[in-house]
Amino acid sequence: MTNTYDAIVIGAGHNGLTNAAYLAKAGLNVLMVEKNDYIGGATVSRALYRDDWLYSNCSYVCSLLRPEVYRSLNLAKYGLQVVPYGGSATLSQDGDYIGSYVDPDISRREVARFSERDADATVRYDRDIMRQCRFIRQFLLRTPPDPTSFKPRDLLEMLHLGKEAMKLGEDLIYDTMRFYTMSITDFLGEYFEHPLVIASHSGSGIIGSAMGVMSPGTAYVLLHHAMGDVDGSMGAWGFARGGMGAISKAMHDCFIDNGGETVAGSPVEQIIVKNGRARGVALENGNEYYADVVVSNMTLPRTFLDCMDPKDLDEGFLKKVRNFKIRGSSGKLNIALDGVPDFTALRGNPELIHGDMHLIDSTERLERAYDDWKNGIWSQDPYIDMLIPSMTDPTMTPPGKHFMSVFVQYVPPKVNGKDWTDEQVDAFGQTVINQIEEYAPGFKDLILHMEVRTPRELEDEVGLTAGNIFQGELTMDQLLFNRPLPGFAQYRGPVKGMYLCGSSSHPGGGVMAAPGANAAREILGDLNKTNTVPEGWLDD
Repeated sequence: MTNTYDAIVIGAGHNGLTNAAYLAKAGLNVLMVEKNDYIGGATVSRALYRDDWLYSNCSYVCSLLRPEVYRSLNLAKYGLQVVPYGGSATLSQDGDYIGSYVDPDISRREVARFSERDADATVRYDRDIMRQCRFIRQFLLRTPPDPTSFKPRDLLEMLHLGKEAMKLGEDLIYDTMRFYTMSITDFLGEYFEHPLVIASHSGSGIIGSAMGVMSPGTAYVLLHHAMGDVDGSMGAWGFARGGMGAISKAMHDCFIDNGGETVAGSPVEQIIVKNGRARGVALENGNEYYADVVVSNMTLPRTFLDCMDPKDLDEGFLKKVRNFKIRGSSGKLNIALDGVPDFTALRGNPELIHGDMHLIDSTERLERAYDDWKNGIWSQDPYIDMLIPSMTDPTMTPPGKHFMSVFVQYVPPKVNGKDWTDEQVDAFGQTVINQIEEYAPGFKDLILHMEVRTPRELEDEVGLTAGNIFQGELTMDQLLFNRPLPGFAQYRGPVKGMYLCGSSSHPGGGVMAAPGANAAREILGDLNKTNTVPEGWLDD
C-alpha cells in the first residue's frame, strides 16, 4: 500500500463514506482513515449481545437519506433496503394514548377522540409543515452562498434563494420567518388545543437539541424530522434492513468498488500542514499518509482543537470554534428482549407497537425534563422515544426475541459539571427502565441484555463531541451560511487543501449524506474534475 493519495478522508461515518465514494467514483485515488476497527461511525450495526442479535447501537431509523445519493451511488446494488414502518403512539400516564397512522383519515379520527377542533386543524397543520419541508429540502444538496461575497456563484445562489422564497407568496414568507424563530410549543399552540395532541407532535422539536419545547427555534428542529421520505412517501420513516449499519456497508462497498482504500483501527493524531496547506495525516500508531486534499468528517472541535496544531490556525478562527454550540442532550439504551412488551395503553391496538412509541403527556412535563438537564443532571422524568425494529425487520434477532431501541432526552454531557461515573451511567439506565415499566408492567422481566449510552459513550466511541448527535446544534445562528461558522459554510477549511464533510457543516445532522455529498462537489470543482454529485431535489 502506498502512503500517497489524491485525497484522504478522516472518519468512516456515513458522511465520510459518501464523500469518499463520490471522490473515488470521479477517479481520485482516495484513502479513508477510521479510528475504530469497524466502519460506520454512529451509523453502525453491531452484535452486542450474541452473534445472532444485531443492534443499531447509535442512529436507529432512516428517513433523511437523500434519494439522489441513494440513486447516484447505486446503493441498491450493494444491498441497501429501507423498509418503511407505519404509525406511532404517544402514551400518557393515565393509561390512554393517541395514535398516528399512515392513513390520514384514520389519524384524523384518532385526534377527534380528544378534540374535533384539533382534528379539523390536523389537515391545515400537515399542509403547512409540508410547505416548509418542500421549501427547505431543495437546499439540502446545494452549497450555501456566502452573503458577503461578490463572486458570481454566490450572487447567483443568493438570487436563487430569493426567487424560491418569493414563490412562497407574501403571507407564507412572513409565516416562514416566524416559524424559524418560534418555539415548538408556541407553533403547535396555533393549531391544537388538547395537551396530548400537542405533546404527540412536540417531541420532534427537541430531539437531539439542547433546548426545551418552550425555547425559540425548536419549531425548525421539527422540520428535521419531517422533511425526509422513504420510498417516495414524504414524511415517512423506515428501518434499514439489517440495521443502520447496512447504510454504511453499502456506501463502503461502493467506495471499495471504485478503487478506494480504508485504514481502520487508529485515530488521527494530527492533520499535517506545511506552508499553509494541508498535506496529510499522522495516525496515533505512527503511520503517516499524504495527499493534497484532506477531508474531515469529524466534528468541528475535534478537527481543529484536537487534531491540528494551533500554530497552523488563526486565533480568531479558533475562538469561533470554541464558541461553536455542540452541547449533548441525548442518551440511548439498546435492549435485548425475551418477547414483546405488554404496554397497558396499547392492549386494544397492538398495531401501533410496530411504530415508534413516545412516553409523554404534555409540553409542561417535557419542559420539566429540560429543567433537570439545565441543572446538570439527567432527567428524572425523561422523554422517551422507543422502537422495536425487530417487529419490522425479523433478521435482527432470533425468532420470538426482540431488540428495543430507546432514545432519551435529556442527558447532560457531564453530571453536575463532572465526568460521568459508571455508577451514574447505571443509575441513568435504571431511571429509564423504571419509566418504561410503569407503562408496560413486566418489562424488566423481559430484559436479556442492556447497553446504556450517555454522551460519554457517544463521544468516546463514536467521536461525537459532548455526545451531540447532530455534530452541532440546529439553531438559527448555526444554519445555512452560518454552519459551521460564518465564512466557512462552503466545506473549505481555513488552510488550503482542507475540507469539511461532517454534520457540523450544512445542512446538519441526521443520516442524510448531504454534507458529504456537497463537500465532494466542491472538492471536484476545485480540482477541475467532472462532477459526479447530484444537486437539488430531483423529484420536485
